[in-house]
Amino acid sequence: MRMYFTEVEEADRGTVERLAEGHEVKIFPDILNEDQLIEMCSEAEVLSPFIYTNITRKVIDATPDLKLITTRSTGFDHIDIAYAREKGIPVCNVPAYGMNTVAEQAFALLLSVIRHVPPSFDSVKAGKFSYEGYRGKDLRGRTLGVLGTGRIGVHAIMIGKGFGMDTIAYDIYHNEKARDEIGFDYVELDELFERSDAITIHLPLLDSTKHMINRDSIAQMKPGVIIVNTARGGIVDTDSLVHGLEAGIIGGLGLDVVEDELSMSSEHPLLQYDNVIITPHTAFYTDEAMTRIIQTTFDNIGAFTGGDPSNVVN
Repeated sequence: MRMYFTEVEEADRGTVERLAEGHEVKIFPDILNEDQLIEMCSEAEVLSPFIYTNITRKVIDATPDLKLITTRSTGFDHIDIAYAREKGIPVCNVPAYGMNTVAEQAFALLLSVIRHVPPSFDSVKAGKFSYEGYRGKDLRGRTLGVLGTGRIGVHAIMIGKGFGMDTIAYDIYHNEKARDEIGFDYVELDELFERSDAITIHLPLLDSTKHMINRDSIAQMKPGVIIVNTARGGIVDTDSLVHGLEAGIIGGLGLDVVEDELSMSSEHPLLQYDNVIITPHTAFYTDEAMTRIIQTTFDNIGAFTGGDPSNVVN
């Protein structure tokens, strides 16, 4: 099959080439925009984008031999999955590559915010070795609200329990098995907002979750709440976060994703606050996770060619 991969780092090129042996594979290290995809990938039978390459209706129409789209990510909001379904093209994802990986980053961000790690380190680098101004808070005994109890959300709950946090969760689908094994409570969304000292987001970006965190939801939250987002930037409304920070409702933000990431600059409004930490979408980015991503992608291709597609999201 003719396979086209976008956003492949040099460190992963050899793995892709090895697993693609026997197929015709083209590898692009960069993000391809719509015009580039149409120009360079029109003969593809398999398209494997990563998180920033958008597979639009126009791209699908311009790729007449396209049989499979297999994104190397859990999220698939960068693909027109409804149109792909209409054209009979399965869209597959990688649902389980980072269940512990992303949850670990969520707690790295939470701890960094609640214990003032970046500003205190900057102070030491500037020659001031003093703890004044950096009093933090314990996680133990505080309430962790987890939005989304898929694989990543469940791992976040497990980590929170390990810190001695009281854990509550919201999801339209209840994972009763995980609830019984780990021990946490499902609550309604309003109650989660009202009770949580820290909220960590592990939901896909859908029409129903876009701007789930907004002015109205922030108004329900406890003063000093810390919000962590390692899912998708669009779940949180940026202007509402600024309002929450200015109003003193939000005590800190730990963000690995933001809206309009590709246009991020030092002028971003959230970067003007000392109690905000933003990392550049690195929650997934470990050696182990990248290997799992590529392997699962080729497992998806193999399952499709074998007549039994797996991890289909459309």
